[in-house]
Amino acid sequence: MIRAQALTKTFGDKTAVDAIDFTVKAGKVTGFLGPNGAGKSTTMRMILGLEAPTAGSVTVNGRRHATSPAPVRAIGALIEAQGFHPGRSARDHLRWLAASNGLPSTRVGEVLELVGLENVAGQRAGRYSLGMGQRLGIAAALIGDPPVVVLDEPVNGLDPEGIRWVRSLARRLAAEGRTVFISSHLMSEMAMTADHLIVIGRGQILADCSTEDFIARHAVAFVRVRSAAQAEIGVLLERAGLEVAVADDALHVQGADAATIGDLVHGHGLGLHELTLVRSSLEDAFMTLTADSVEYTSKTREPVAA
Repeated sequence: MIRAQALTKTFGDKTAVDAIDFTVKAGKVTGFLGPNGAGKSTTMRMILGLEAPTAGSVTVNGRRHATSPAPVRAIGALIEAQGFHPGRSARDHLRWLAASNGLPSTRVGEVLELVGLENVAGQRAGRYSLGMGQRLGIAAALIGDPPVVVLDEPVNGLDPEGIRWVRSLARRLAAEGRTVFISSHLMSEMAMTADHLIVIGRGQILADCSTEDFIARHAVAFVRVRSAAQAEIGVLLERAGLEVAVADDALHVQGADAATIGDLVHGHGLGLHELTLVRSSLEDAFMTLTADSVEYTSKTREPVAA
């Protein structure tokens, strides 16, 4: 378990992380989301003892990670995927990690097989693609068989098969009872991977809830209505006090559920071709929540939801 209490980090007059409290529990995948500059990387670095908090504290299974006698056995972390010597082979890189941390050499072969690099383990890591480098970074994170796994953007550079593999790996680690904390900008992937979400913006916690609850609270929902009598239905629904918009050759209706709308239309003898509840995605929900927390914004932005 990871526990942050009033965790704060300032750099000069800038507050990167502002007295945040959160708990990352074992047995589930927790996604850590936020716009660029929100404080995600600084928070992760404080968890790992790479940055000292200005105030507050963060512990891993009840102790500060910097005081751990066997760091790689306590937390497996992927913060910098290219954190290896380019002239050293993947196998030698992992052998060095194992030897320096008192781990059995057999663990090297186990993690190489786990990440799918056993056939290229003798090649110089500097020749690896970005995706292969990510796999080596994950192998290094898991070499100590840690109860807590922290991964920062683990799917960068991976192809669709690799992304699916990371998703399956994260969920398997959580099913084994480990604490899994993942930062990512790929909202569609987080929607399929994370059980719980912690969202940060401008150094403050904006949301801390299950993925399902987050989408329900922040995503826009509407009922899509299609009919040969679309214009008449639009007038009928507006007279009933519902919000009606026209998009994609259909009516987007808010203010009532699909059953209520269907009954109302049927009661006036009008036919329907489609009556579908549509809920916007995790990405849309995230954009809605963090709209005021984005540090760098382009002049033209797509609408968050229709």
